[in-house]
Amino acid sequence: MRTLLLVEDDPVLSKSVALNLELEKWHTLHASSLELAFALEANHKLDGVILDLGLPDGSGLSFLKALRERGSRIPVLILTAQTDEDSVVKGLELGATDYIKKPFSMRELIARLRNSLYEPNQSEDKLRFGPLLILRASRTAHVGDIPLDLNRRELDILIHLTERGGQVVTRENLLLRLDSDGEIFDRTIDSHVSHLRARFKKAGVTSLMITSVYGIGYRLEERHI
Repeated sequence: MRTLLLVEDDPVLSKSVALNLELEKWHTLHASSLELAFALEANHKLDGVILDLGLPDGSGLSFLKALRERGSRIPVLILTAQTDEDSVVKGLELGATDYIKKPFSMRELIARLRNSLYEPNQSEDKLRFGPLLILRASRTAHVGDIPLDLNRRELDILIHLTERGGQVVTRENLLLRLDSDGEIFDRTIDSHVSHLRARFKKAGVTSLMITSVYGIGYRLEERHI
């Protein structure tokens, strides 16, 4: 049985989350403060952490930072208020696995936990660029809490752009990387990228953009609004 640490000071929410986790056969430890969270983490072998940021004795980010500074790669899912974007960004920079906005559905929480807990925990199986998270094994992509509905080619292109995040990727490079079965031509790369941009727009993603570098190729960039 997997053991999860729930760090949340709201007693009603904590009870509801713990009950749903137990129904999934996940043993749940509960901490309502940072002090108790550190104590439980020190004395139990944990498989994952659900971490609220606003705690009575400080920010949950300090707990996350301490874990990562010790070299722990345990999955950490952040719970946050909808307006707490700065803390979300900081949490992802510190190494949070994922985050979910309050209020949330239990179905979404369970789904995100499954992605985090059952994802192979090696860096090459996971790609991050700013708010973008790509899970290679399940071939899924999220920007923050927004899932991207991508076809095979679109995801392959996004993976390659993400691996070179912030750098220019030439069309030739994309062709060499993607054209394993002779289906892609230089002129179709532009079409796939155009469709990928449309997917971003349809999903309401405004924090990332794919820019064209005339005559060369493309670059994945963060858009700071």
